[in-house]
Amino acid sequence: MSRRVLPYRSPSEDVVAVEPWRLVVDDGEVPLPEALPHWDYRMDLVLRRTVRVDLDRVRTQCGLPEETVLMLATVWTASGSNLSGPGHRTRLSDRGVRTVELEVRLPGADLGGLLVLDTALVLAERRSDGRPSSPRRAGSVLWSERESVRLQGDAPQFPMAVIDFAHTSFPDGAAWHLQISGGLESATMGSLLLLVNEQNKVTAAAFENAHKPRRAVDQVVLSAVYADAARIMIEYALSHDDFSEESDYAEDSLGATLLSLFDQLFPDQSITDVRLRRLQSPAIFASDLQAAVKIFEVS
Repeated sequence: MSRRVLPYRSPSEDVVAVEPWRLVVDDGEVPLPEALPHWDYRMDLVLRRTVRVDLDRVRTQCGLPEETVLMLATVWTASGSNLSGPGHRTRLSDRGVRTVELEVRLPGADLGGLLVLDTALVLAERRSDGRPSSPRRAGSVLWSERESVRLQGDAPQFPMAVIDFAHTSFPDGAAWHLQISGGLESATMGSLLLLVNEQNKVTAAAFENAHKPRRAVDQVVLSAVYADAARIMIEYALSHDDFSEESDYAEDSLGATLLSLFDQLFPDQSITDVRLRRLQSPAIFASDLQAAVKIFEVS
C-alpha cells in the first residue's frame, strides 16, 4: 500500500484512533453503510464518530513545541452535486489524549452521488519556532482518513423544490415540472431541477414521504413523476445530434447521466434506432418508454 510522503515530519498512524462513522436515525444510531438505498434529496444526513488523539505524541513526533495548537477537522464532498464544505472543526490546545465527538449535519439538497468524508488532523496556526523539518504552515496535514457512502434511491436523483406554481409562469394546476438547462457537458446537479407544486397536496405529500413511501398513492405519484422525468430527459438527450454511444462525457456530467439512463431503459437498442422511432412513431416511442420505466409497478 502506497503512502503519501510529506515535505515535513508527520506522526505515526496510531497517534489517532477513530471509530466508524454512525448514521443518526429516528430511533438512535446505526453504523454508516456503504450505500443508502432509500436516500433522496429531501433526506438530510446527520453523521457522528468518536476520535481520540494523542496530542503529546503528535507534537513530539512532528518536532513541534508543547503549546502548538492543532485542529481536528472534517470536510465533505458530494460527486453528484459537485459541492463540498466543512463538516466539523475542533481546536486542540491541551495535552495528553483528547477524545472528540465529531458531528456532521448535511442538507440533502447539497448531496448526491458518492459522498466522501475526509477527517484530518492539521496545524491550526502558523509556527516559526519548530525544528527545521517540522510543519510550519497553518493547515499542514499531519494525519488524514477518508470514508465514503453511495447515495442512491428510487426517488428522482436530482435537486427539487416545493413551490407555489401560482407565483410562476407554470400552469396553476400542474403538479410538477422538470427543468433542464445547460449543455451535455454541464454538471448534472446544476442542470436539473424538479419543481413540485405545493398546491397539489397529493404530489407534495408523496415527495414528503419519498424516502419511505407510506401510502399506495405515494408510490403511484412517485412512479408517475419518475416516468415523466425519464421521458423528458430521454427526449432532451435525443434532441442533441452529438448524443451517441461514442460520446465521452465527464463523470457526473449531464451527458453521462443521460447515457446511463438511456442504457438502463434501452439496454439492447442503439441511440440511432430509438431516435428514429421517436421521430417516425412518437406514439410507439411513448409506449416503449412507459414499458421501460415499469410505470406503476411496485417493487
